[in-house]
Amino acid sequence: MPEFPAYRPRRLRRTAALRRMVRETWLQPSQLVLPLFARSGTGVRRPVEAMPGVDQTSIDELLRDAREAASLGVGGVLLFGIPDRKDETGSEAWNDDGPVQQAVRALKRELPDLVAITDVCMCEYTDHGHCGVIRDGDVDNDATLELLAREAVSHARAGADIVAPSDMMDGRVRAIRAALDDKGFTNTAILSYAAKFAGPFYGPFRDAAESTPRFGDRRSYQMDSGNGDEAMREVLLDIDEGADMIMVKPAGPFLDVIQRVKAETGYPLAAYQVSGEYAMIQAAAERGWIDGERVMLDSLLGIRRAGADVVITYFARAAARLLAAGAGN
Repeated sequence: MPEFPAYRPRRLRRTAALRRMVRETWLQPSQLVLPLFARSGTGVRRPVEAMPGVDQTSIDELLRDAREAASLGVGGVLLFGIPDRKDETGSEAWNDDGPVQQAVRALKRELPDLVAITDVCMCEYTDHGHCGVIRDGDVDNDATLELLAREAVSHARAGADIVAPSDMMDGRVRAIRAALDDKGFTNTAILSYAAKFAGPFYGPFRDAAESTPRFGDRRSYQMDSGNGDEAMREVLLDIDEGADMIMVKPAGPFLDVIQRVKAETGYPLAAYQVSGEYAMIQAAAERGWIDGERVMLDSLLGIRRAGADVVITYFARAAARLLAAGAGN
């Protein structure tokens, strides 16, 4: 009979109770954030074809989804707006009666304990689909900062708990922090999309947010997928400029970056499981190729294990339901 070491790891795997006792990483509904897409109207619910279970909704329908999320213990929602009108500068982004601003006011009135996070960017609001002012065929970084600050102040005025700039313009965290403080919103936190990588994982989202660029792509301002050291420089710059939380996006393909950011900064860290990640899991599950529920939970747990404190995911409600039923334990 072969000799074994005195320590046998399998001893603590024999029962569910033992496994729970020694589990190192836990997934809780309060660590999840649900993205929602707001538009004008009443009774509007438009399914996003490439993202089963995800809809564009009017504020009344958005509240229904948010109430369900809150009842399941989901920690917060991340709001994106689809305006009725778009223009070169995305001026509807700072319209105090825009869909995001209306959604924030409704959420803080109906569900004050649910954290309301707003995406701050121009791509949903510009007629060209890019994240800022266009000059000579490219986004003018410095001219865009003032517009982002105006949008963030408008969201704060509506009652947003956290504003989340996703544009990847240099210096935007400092510009937004200065604008918020100048207007008296010193308690409004900033969650910076600090390491946002360009790539093919955003396709379904662009349908949901109606933000596909009319020309070119976003590689001149979003990060190159091969650059881990640059990601750290971006993160440290945003922390220095006043970010309260930082984000890595997408999550699944960049678990190494999540781990490194958490280990090297210790900052509150969010990771966004983006639309392409969601759609791939859904599509494979629909075909019977994978156990969709188990893959969903393992994918979220992996993001947490890499170091994310908060996971932004379209699976938030489904995962919370499963966790409440004892799945994943």
